[in-house]
This record gives sequence, structure tokens and C-alpha cells, in this order.
Amino acid sequence: MSLIASILVFALFFANVALGAFADRAFLGDVGEMLVLFAASILFVVAILKKEADEKKNKEDG
Repeated sequence: MSLIASILVFALFFANVALGAFADRAFLGDVGEMLVLFAASILFVVAILKKEADEKKNKEDG
């Protein structure tokens, strides 16, 4: 779930950057862009840590 959320938030960031670069229609300012990228990074780290915990649990059980 966290990985999907991370992908969606990063897609929002990418869309903002692409619109700003190609159409001069960015909908987020600098601070908003930074917060969206930060949120995507945090969600990605959470997803990876959950995946590692699951792998470790499976390795201990089996």
C-alpha cells in the first residue's frame, strides 16, 4: 500500500514538473513541490522497510 501511495505522490510531483517545464502551468510552488517529493520519499522508505521486515519474518519462520 505504501509503495502504491509513493508512486501516486511521485506521479503528482512529476506531473507538476512536466507541466511547469512544457506548458508553464505548474500548480505547485517551490515549497509544495518540495513537500510532495518529501512525502513520496518517506512513503517509499516506509514501503521498503515493511518489505524488509516481512522478508526477515518469513526467513525466521521457514
